Amino acid sequence: MTSLAGLPLAAAGEVGEGFFRNHETAPCQAKPSHLFCWDWARENIDRFGTPTLQQFELVAISVVLGFAVAFTLALIAHRRRWLRPPLLAGTGILYAIPSISFFLLLLPITGRSRETAIIALSAYTLQIIYRNVTVGLDNVPDSAKDSARGMGMTDRQILWRVELPLALPEIIGGLRIATVSTIAIATLAVFAGAGGLGTQILGEGHLRFPTAIVVVIAIVVVLAFIFDAILLTIQYLSTPWRRARVS
Repeated sequence: MTSLAGLPLAAAGEVGEGFFRNHETAPCQAKPSHLFCWDWARENIDRFGTPTLQQFELVAISVVLGFAVAFTLALIAHRRRWLRPPLLAGTGILYAIPSISFFLLLLPITGRSRETAIIALSAYTLQIIYRNVTVGLDNVPDSAKDSARGMGMTDRQILWRVELPLALPEIIGGLRIATVSTIAIATLAVFAGAGGLGTQILGEGHLRFPTAIVVVIAIVVVLAFIFDAILLTIQYLSTPWRRARVS
């Protein structure tokens, strides 16, 4: 397999001889002791574009799917308290499975695909989101619910008009934690054949060239800030009473 420049490429996780010949063109690229090579990063930053987009999509889909499942489970447990321990234990078991092992365990079932990565990544969000939703609902003052009942609201109306709005800060707080952790774990999606930034760590001998790894870390951090800023903005816009109280 060859690149556009005619240099041989190695498969993911393998070291290609052409990779190191190409890196010997500049002193900082030829010495493993150099943690970061600006010249290589500037010349090759475009190769991180597609993996970054793949990482973004994996995180967005996984978090949305995980939130939908965890939120539903939390609402069920909120009405049927006896379900809390088993649901908490179940999501906790999923969260405790080592990341790479989870991807590999799913391969015989779903194969090497983006769906495999999304299933695993979504499972890792369940414990965090589920716990925060239940804690947020529990922290709603009884006086607020009693006032709503006094106004003639039904239990369903109290849930959607009183409890969930007041629990929103805790819910989004859990969503922020789950999202940031998913961004980091999504680099392992390469083991499921789902692409992402992990391809730039394992591919073309990058494990022996720290500059590529540093670039991946920087992109992951930037993605975390972007997602976190989006969620903070949603929380700010959806809780006007908190702004009024502060002012």
